[in-house]
Amino acid sequence: MSGYAAPPAPGAGGAQNLDYRVAHLADHLAAGDLGELGVRIEIRGEAVLLTGTVPSVQCRDDVLRMARDELPGTPVHCDIVVADASAPDHAEEVE
Repeated sequence: MSGYAAPPAPGAGGAQNLDYRVAHLADHLAAGDLGELGVRIEIRGEAVLLTGTVPSVQCRDDVLRMARDELPGTPVHCDIVVADASAPDHAEEVE
């Protein structure tokens, strides 16, 4: 016996399986190019909520795609905000 436990099969273990899959997603986000982002992953009942701020729409789309790939069959809700890094269109008036 090797001591290695295989991950639970999808649909097996209910909440424990979702916890495992969310932890796996968090590891993938941290290990990749998206690791420096402040994206948080929360389990809300049978669904997952992504929150935080990212620098671009492409980055938000990448996080959402990765979450849906890692969590097939689980509803993923995205409340990730794209930071507005554009230059102001007018000067600020200081009184």
